[in-house]
Order: sequence, then C-alpha cells, then structure tokens
Amino acid sequence: MKNMVMKCLLLVLTALCFLQTTNAQPYFQKLQNDYKHCDTDTGCVFALCELGDYYTWLNSDSAFLYASRAIDLSDKIKFSMGKYLGLRVMCFAAIATGNYPKALEIALRKLKVVEQLKGFKAPVSWTVAGDIAVLYRVMGNFSASMAKEQEAIAILEQLDRLHAGPLKQLEFDRFGVYSTTALLYLAMKRPDSALWYARKGYDICFRSVNKKRLPLAAGVLGNMYEAAGDYKNAGNYYRIGIEASKEYDGLYFRTRLYNNLSGLFKKEGTDDSCIYYAHQALQLAQANKFGDYASTACAILASVYDEKQQADSELKYTKIMLAAKDTIFSQTRMQQFSMQVFDEQQRQKEIEVEKERYRGQMRLYILLAAVGVFLLLSLILYVNNQNKRRANAVLQSQKLEIERQRTKAEAALDDLKATQAQLVQSEKMASLGELTAGIAHEIQNPLNFVNNFSEVNNELVDELESELATGNMQSAIEIANNIKNNGQKINQHGKRADAIVKGMLQHSRTSSGQKELIDINALADEYLRLAYHGLRAKDKTFNARFETDLDPSVGKINIVPQEIGRVILNLINNAFYAVNEKGRLRSESYESLVKVATKRLNDKIEIRIEDNGNGIPKNIVDKIFQPFFTTKPTGEGTGLGLSLAYDIVRAHGGEIKVETKEGTGSKFIIHLPG
Repeated sequence: MKNMVMKCLLLVLTALCFLQTTNAQPYFQKLQNDYKHCDTDTGCVFALCELGDYYTWLNSDSAFLYASRAIDLSDKIKFSMGKYLGLRVMCFAAIATGNYPKALEIALRKLKVVEQLKGFKAPVSWTVAGDIAVLYRVMGNFSASMAKEQEAIAILEQLDRLHAGPLKQLEFDRFGVYSTTALLYLAMKRPDSALWYARKGYDICFRSVNKKRLPLAAGVLGNMYEAAGDYKNAGNYYRIGIEASKEYDGLYFRTRLYNNLSGLFKKEGTDDSCIYYAHQALQLAQANKFGDYASTACAILASVYDEKQQADSELKYTKIMLAAKDTIFSQTRMQQFSMQVFDEQQRQKEIEVEKERYRGQMRLYILLAAVGVFLLLSLILYVNNQNKRRANAVLQSQKLEIERQRTKAEAALDDLKATQAQLVQSEKMASLGELTAGIAHEIQNPLNFVNNFSEVNNELVDELESELATGNMQSAIEIANNIKNNGQKINQHGKRADAIVKGMLQHSRTSSGQKELIDINALADEYLRLAYHGLRAKDKTFNARFETDLDPSVGKINIVPQEIGRVILNLINNAFYAVNEKGRLRSESYESLVKVATKRLNDKIEIRIEDNGNGIPKNIVDKIFQPFFTTKPTGEGTGLGLSLAYDIVRAHGGEIKVETKEGTGSKFIIHLPG
C-alpha cells in the first residue's frame, strides 16, 4: 500500500511539473499524443490537465474545456488530486482573462478539495495560499495578500527542513510565491526586500527543470530593477522573458513584458519604441481577452499621445482603457468578490464553531475522566493506607536487623582498614628488603677494598721494618709512601661504605614528612644502582643494561627524600622486572635496557624511567594506579607500589603518567615543582 501511495505521489508531482521541452509546437504535439494514448483513467486526467495548462495563457476557453473534462473524469473515478489539478488550471485561466471573482471562487473550491486530500496535502497546500495571495494583490488588498504569501513561504520552508525530496520537482512553480512577494514589497515602498525576493524567485525558476514560467520571473525581476532606476538591467530581463515566452507560446507573459518594455522606453523618452511595444501588447491583449494588460497598454498610449498633443489618439485609447477597466473592476464583480470573501469567512466561522463544540465535548469528557481518576485514586489511597499499617510493623523489625548488620559492617570496615594498613606496611617492607639487598651487595665492594688494602699494608709494614733494620732508607721511604697511598684508598672506600649505610638508614627510618633540598640527580643515580644490585642479590642470573641521562641544570629541589626515593625505587624495580620477563621469552638477540633521565622544564622537573620490556596492554593501562591492582604473579607483588607512588607524587604537587606500547616498552614520567 505504501509503495502505491509513493507511485501516485510521484505521478502527481510529475503532472504538476508539466514536462520540459525546447520549443512550443513539438511540446503541444506531445501533449496531444499523451492524451490520445493514455491507458489509464488517472493518466487521462493528467494529460487533460497538461493540455489545459498549455492553453491557460493562450485561450482561456480551451483551458476551461480541458480542465472541466479532467474534473468530470476525476469525480467519476473519485480522484481528488485530479480535481485539484483541473481547478488550478481554471483558476489561472480566469486570472489571465482578468475575471478575478471567478478565479477567487475557483481558488476557494480548490481549498476545500485540498482539505480532503490524503497523502498529497503537504506537497501542494502551499499553492492554494499562493494563488489566493495573487488574487488579493491584483484587487489591491496588499495586507491580506502578504499574509497568504508568508503562509505559503512558511509551508515551503517547513517542507525544506523536513527534506521533502519530491518537493524539488515543484521548483518551477514555487518561484511564484517569492516573485509575488517581491511585487508586494515594491507596492509597499520597500525596494531592497522586493529585489531580494525577485532574485530568489528568478533563481528558483532558472534552476528548475521546466522553465515554462521563466518569462514571469524575468519580468518581475525587471520590474524591480526598473523601480531602482537600473533601466539597463530592467530591459535585459524583459527581453530574456520575451525570448523565453516564445518557446511555449506564452502570449499572456509576452503581453505583460511588451507593456513593461513600452513603459521603460517611455521613461527613457524613446517614444517610437514605446508606442511600438504598447501596440504589440494591445494587439495580443485584445486578441486573447487579456483585459488587465489591454488597460495597461492603452494607458501608456494615451499618456504618450497626450504628451504629443494628439488629442484624437489620446481619446481613442482612453476610451479603450476605461472600457477594459470597467470590464475587470465593475461594481458587480467587486460585489461578487466581496461576497465570496464573506462566504469563505462565514465558512471558517462555522468551522471554528464546530471546533469549539468539539472542544466543549472534550472538556466534558476530560472532567468526567478526572472525576473517575479521583475516585480511583481515593480507593488506591485507602488500600495503600491499610498496607502501610501492616508494612510499618515489618519495617520496624527490619530496622532492628539493619542496625545489627550495620554494626557488623562497621566492625568489618575497621578490620579492612587495619588489613589495608598492614598491606601498605608490607609494601614498604618489601621495598626496604629489596633496597637492603642492593645495599649489602653495593657495600661489599668498598669493604673488599678496605680488607685487601689492610692486608697489603700489614705486609708493607713488615717490609718497612726489615729495610729499616738493614739501613736501606730509600726502600723504606718508598714502602712508607705505598702505605700512605693505601691508607688513602682505605679511607676513600670506608667513606663510600659509610655513605651507603647512611642512605640505607635514611630510607628505612620513618619519614618526618619534612621537605629538604635534595640533589635529585644523585638520588636517582643512587637508587638505580641499588635497585640493580638488589635484584642481582636475589637472582644471580639476572642481568640488564642500564644508563642515565641526567640534566646538570636540575640541581636541588625541595622534596621529602624518603618518599620520592621510594617512588623512584619502585618504578626502577618495575622496569627491571619488565625487561627480565621479556628476556626470558625472547631470543639471545634481545638486549634489555633501563634508562633513567632528568630534565628541567621551566618551573618543573621531569624524571623519566624508561624500559624496552613488553609494555602494558591497552585494556589495563587505565587501572595500573589503582590500589591492589598488579600484573605480577601471586606472591610477587601486592599491587600497592604504583598506587603509593601516585599518592606521593600528587602530595608533592606533581603528576605521574605512563606512555606505553604493547611489545615495545613503557615510559613513566614524573613532573615535580622545580
């Protein structure tokens, strides 16, 4: 059913477009051929409407004839859209002959038909408002005309916002609402708005597939330029319109344009051309019963002959003009027009009365429904009140149970906090254990030097006593110098051991929380070596290459050394762990590397710990700073290292972030206030 409606809509829109063609005679022959060979009733309706539209501006009698046939056939097959199309042809045919009361009566009939359309109302409803606006304008009711034009434009813009694709096929016709609006603004002395709407109407018509109405759009745009004093552009557009009218035998539009050119030449003082085009317009108007255009041509000729002081000719054309005006705007027709407007207003009032009656019924129904709802709510409230009483007793017992459960939950929370504190302490002790192992290994080297040089000095003392006993002073002096040099080395390595022990004590003691000025390069270098030797002490097979890139301009910064040291140590341990794990899985060609670097960035200090391990998977990289989250096997980590590091850095007013690529490595970056 939906597909059938869409097909019918496309047929209707195609009929409204009236097929494009390049010259009038083949176009007319094609229309006749379509009518003769139509194989469906709806196809015949469309063909009759196309023929009627062709005759609209050539022969109003023929236009009415074909339109009447289309309407009769549409009534027979109950095709409302066909009736609408036939009435539209009649409406324009009446306008072409100046029979405005008849045109208004037809337009109002169209309105009633449109109200009954199903599925087609939206794409065509704007045309009814536009047609009535034209009638109001020619009868001098500009305010009513403008209201209808704005109504038509509003419908068009709404359809455009809804992306109504089929509406694009009506562009050759929709230009009219803009061109007519331009004429209204010109009459209201608003030339800028008039020119804008005229250009828009011309552009729409020029871009459309069918340019049958281009003469009218060009003529309106020429009117705007003429009003603005741009006679050159005005004449150009009048001539464009005249040439376009010849393609479809658009005699009605050509008559209008001849009048426009005649009036333009009169303003320019070219009387011969003025008289020539006025005669051309009058001949076409009289031959085709274009009463309004005959009146216009006679007015121009009478004015020219008055200026030439040719009284006979002036009187002749004045009489013709008055007769034409009397035909168009006779008192009887004005009364008919007013009565039709009144009838339509009465019909609208009747519709409003019916709507008000309907609204009254709806208000009564709503009131009755509200009473019913009120009674229902009262019943529900009564039942709820009874249920509430029974529920209160249950709630009281539940409240006691909740209090008991809350007490248990608070006790469990206290146990959890204690467990968390123990885990944090365990993490700190694990860090201290790794540091102690590194220190033990690191301190072994200077102690070995102290022991070795002490033994050498003992031997040298024995040699010194022997040389002194024999009186060999030169050898004794050389031996004494060696003893002195060895003593210096013993002192040097002893101080090294002392510094390592002090560092261990400083790391292991409880942090006071007081910040100190610390050489961050020395701190990073020290913990890098301690971490490496600590891992070597735990695993003799562990081996990794490490290097530093320490910026000398960093200097000392104000930190809590125990806390920042713990952060650096934890990150370096993680880096060594990562390269060690990758080394176990890769071939011997893999060369592990851990790099520690520092850098000054304006008012910040950057510390980078980088490794070429396996990296961190994307699905867990956002979780690594969460408490108790770890990628290490059970028993090898508590998951608190990075969480504590994150908290320590934030407490120092800095930030810590990670850059990683799975399979390539990771880089932890610390920024601290400089």
